[in-house]
Amino acid sequence: MAQKAKKDQAKHNTAALNGLHLTALIVNAVFLLFHFLLRPRSLLAYGLFSVPAFVCEYVLEVSGRPKYDAATKALRSPGEDMAARGLTEYMFDVIWVTWACAVVVLLVGNWGWLLWAVIPAYGAYLGKGLLGMGRQKMAEMQGGAGQNAGAAPQGNRRARRAA
Repeated sequence: MAQKAKKDQAKHNTAALNGLHLTALIVNAVFLLFHFLLRPRSLLAYGLFSVPAFVCEYVLEVSGRPKYDAATKALRSPGEDMAARGLTEYMFDVIWVTWACAVVVLLVGNWGWLLWAVIPAYGAYLGKGLLGMGRQKMAEMQGGAGQNAGAAPQGNRRARRAA
């Protein structure tokens, strides 16, 4: 049972990446087949909006794929956790929104790529929250440095009145 957690993470990462690649292959193949066989859609928009998803997929592959020793087949590294919050989660969101856009484009036309605008809007929303949190911490640090030892305690109203 040595390194059971690492083995479980490696197994989970392999399954997640294989599912990711299979779904990407299906969505992109259906889009291209639809374009060439049924109704043409803009390949320029498809290429432009799909590049970030391809880059995210590549980064997830490189960082998340488990690495094994060539001679002994022993697990060297389980890879980064594919269920991690933060940037990994955001890269999956970029990929999923791109797939959703491709499907919407097939159904309603090239105007479906406007759905992709959700990605930078969501990034700006997250950045605004992060910026606000940073400003709050800076204000706390500057406010804490300006207080002297004889200042009133920061408790509730009753404690402040008593001081």
